[in-house]
Amino acid sequence: MIACEDVPRHSGFRPLAGLADIDVDLRYATTNNFVQQVLYAGLDCAYLRTEAVLALQQAAQYLNAQRPGWRIRVLDALRPQRVQEQLYRRFENTPQEMYLAHPARGSIHSFGMAVDVTLLDARGDELDMGSGFDEMTLASHPDREAEHLAGGQLEVAHLQHRGLLRAAMRQAGFTGIHSEWWHFDLGDREQVRDTMERVR
Repeated sequence: MIACEDVPRHSGFRPLAGLADIDVDLRYATTNNFVQQVLYAGLDCAYLRTEAVLALQQAAQYLNAQRPGWRIRVLDALRPQRVQEQLYRRFENTPQEMYLAHPARGSIHSFGMAVDVTLLDARGDELDMGSGFDEMTLASHPDREAEHLAGGQLEVAHLQHRGLLRAAMRQAGFTGIHSEWWHFDLGDREQVRDTMERVR
């Protein structure tokens, strides 16, 4: 494993700071998150693997071409294994457990190959996605969007915003998941787990 403290000096990672058309607001580095605690205290987690950074830049360029002045906001990037373990212990044997990768398998975030994102408009305001980041409800599930639109829980604008985010990320090579509109992986999950070092 790679120590999180060693990531800034590791050749396989790149910082997110200063990237064009990308805003960084790591929620776990603040209390503005679903556990209302700073989880990244003393840790610099504004990093991804180099290939993920390049793909994220491609997604941002696509977005800017579609909507000039709009940006991607990164809500979570590298999540050390120690933090994943902390979160899993907190929610083990609760309904929220399904939203967290078991630490034994490892979150793709802990390999620097997953990113949680949303969109900012030209004024710098976050777009309304119909549910909040890390809102662990069915309203956050992309695979339930048609149902929630029909039932009035989501509006057309919410689906348009999510669709634009997905389009930007997918054309850059990212893959979304069925339960979180904000989460995207780069590369095959099992291959990432088999071939890359985890960050502790």
